Amino acid sequence: MQLAMPVSGGERRKDADGMAVAAFVLGLVGLLVMNIVLGPTAVVLAALALRRGTVRRGRAFLGLALGIADLVVLAVLVTVNGSVVWSFGG
Repeated sequence: MQLAMPVSGGERRKDADGMAVAAFVLGLVGLLVMNIVLGPTAVVLAALALRRGTVRRGRAFLGLALGIADLVVLAVLVTVNGSVVWSFGG
């Protein structure tokens, strides 16, 4: 039986940096597709990255802002169109 090794500070910070980058990418992609899933995911990852002390704070804050923007776009689409689907033209 193998026991779990404690996570060192460097590994934890590296994970937090990865979360910050993932939050940014998911928030950016979420503006175009699947904002109902990617928006909240970006918000959670950004919050976790900031809580764990990421070095990439700017990227984490951008991920947080983009995740919130995803949710705003979703709310606008539901209010205006009555659905969560983009539609251009008539």
